[in-house]
Amino acid sequence: MTPAAQARPMGLPHAVFLQRVADEPATSPEVRLGQGAFLALRFVDLLAPDREPPAPDVFRYQWAATERYCSELTGEGTEAAHLSGIVRATGEAHRSNDVRALAPALLAYALYLEQDAHFDEAEDVLLTLIRVGGARLAASDATAGWLRVGRVRRLQTDFDRADVAYAQAGQIAAAAGDRHGVLLSRIGQCNVVHYRGNLSEAERGWRAVLADAAAGGFHTVQAQAEHGLGNVLARRGQPHEGAPHLWRAYELYEEEVGQLRSLNDLALILLSLGDVTGAERALMEVIRRERLPDNLANATIELMNCASFRRDRVGFERWRGRVLDHFEAAVPNIRVDYHFKVGIGLARFGNFEKAEAQMQQALEIASAHELHEFVFRIERIKSGLRECGALASIESTATEPAQWTEQLREVSASLAALSA
Repeated sequence: MTPAAQARPMGLPHAVFLQRVADEPATSPEVRLGQGAFLALRFVDLLAPDREPPAPDVFRYQWAATERYCSELTGEGTEAAHLSGIVRATGEAHRSNDVRALAPALLAYALYLEQDAHFDEAEDVLLTLIRVGGARLAASDATAGWLRVGRVRRLQTDFDRADVAYAQAGQIAAAAGDRHGVLLSRIGQCNVVHYRGNLSEAERGWRAVLADAAAGGFHTVQAQAEHGLGNVLARRGQPHEGAPHLWRAYELYEEEVGQLRSLNDLALILLSLGDVTGAERALMEVIRRERLPDNLANATIELMNCASFRRDRVGFERWRGRVLDHFEAAVPNIRVDYHFKVGIGLARFGNFEKAEAQMQQALEIASAHELHEFVFRIERIKSGLRECGALASIESTATEPAQWTEQLREVSASLAALSA
């Protein structure tokens, strides 16, 4: 593992899980689960290739102690079940001398942590799998591990190290002849370029991946590429071209999480085109079906934005309150977007002083996390807030007949049918 690909220096291995002690009361379930995760991953470490194989009695002792602690967590929910699964998988990997038995349990736990916004912990679990498995892992599991490392780093705006992880995944996939894995690594790298704000390069990347995925019949990758291309076109000032790509992504996705993310992003485009009704239809479908906190927060922020667009102060405040239900563990880009959209809403209602304070808060978070595109948008809007010039530009409904193409009308009709 290259230095750039490694986890941040942490001192004691898996100490990130013990950080919960500083954040929660010592007797809370969160702390006990964190301690259980620490013990379970230390148990996994016994199988690492760079250490002496444990004596049978030592392994049995640590297995019994870890299993006993994790069994006491029964009833604490999904995370406790994941930890018990990791302990069982480690015992099976030792018994069969096949470390590949670890992959399903560790990948599943990392996904759980990622979805709960415990990104540092998710990265620790993934790098444990990669380090302990080493060359003994199946290429598909190693590729999946590095792809997920790239994602959790990107979600924390750690873009340099995210790009390294995606490249590592691509190299492993290419060596194994895994074309699907190579395309997924390119998807990850396109996302990094996109979120760094290099939109022209991101568009070229998305179009190239889309062409290769379509030619190879990789429908899942094709859906992701359509999704990325739709978003980047919207951010380049071509929302009328981006919307049909996002609807195609919705149709191509087989998993609900992808479908709902594409609907959420489609709503943003429709709002920028002045189709508030279409945007709200898409967002209400997300609210109805979504369970993941980040996408719920995104959808709620946009419904708040739709309400302020309509100058509906009651609706604005209602949705603003609901955003905060999902805000505590939100990733940086969601926190930025929240303050940005609250600022826009307050300006629409004439409260410019509070609007500027919200914009400044959004700008500080965006700058701290190198969210360059957000920084540019916030500065542009903030500079003209009191004169309403910036608001006029973002509310130019762009409903000229030339832009309301047949494809856009089809998207709007499809959303109406979906809502019905």
